[in-house]
Amino acid sequence: MPSDLWSFTLDFYARPGVEQACLTLQAHGGNVCALLCGVWLDQSDIPFNPQRADEIRQLATPWHDQVVGPLRDLRTQWKSAASTDAELGALRERLKVLELDAERELLVRLQRLTQAWHERGAQNNGAWLGALAGGAANEAPDALQVLRRVGAELA
Repeated sequence: MPSDLWSFTLDFYARPGVEQACLTLQAHGGNVCALLCGVWLDQSDIPFNPQRADEIRQLATPWHDQVVGPLRDLRTQWKSAASTDAELGALRERLKVLELDAERELLVRLQRLTQAWHERGAQNNGAWLGALAGGAANEAPDALQVLRRVGAELA
């Protein structure tokens, strides 16, 4: 398993079912970067701590709301028009790259926040993921279960 969050995210996201599960949770208000950080922490056997989960949310939520979300919203707004306007389509593709860069920066910041959490504990059984899913867990339990299942396969 990759030790850094970005490499883990690339590997995990590419696994069957993960992308769709993340998109479903995102549609229900889940922060995909926080969710992926939760899976990573679970896989790293970092003991769950509710205060630390709050720290993750306090970092991830504003970055998502002020940076990633607006880029995604604009990219989504342009989808229809970009299908018939080549120049707008090219700009939309550049926006998609910028959105991915913003997500990567958030993951770097999340790793920086969590890097001092060295202690290892017993298997977390998805405690980090569950806590960081928030209300999306209730709205899309099947999608959350996909992330848990694929995460367990990595263990």
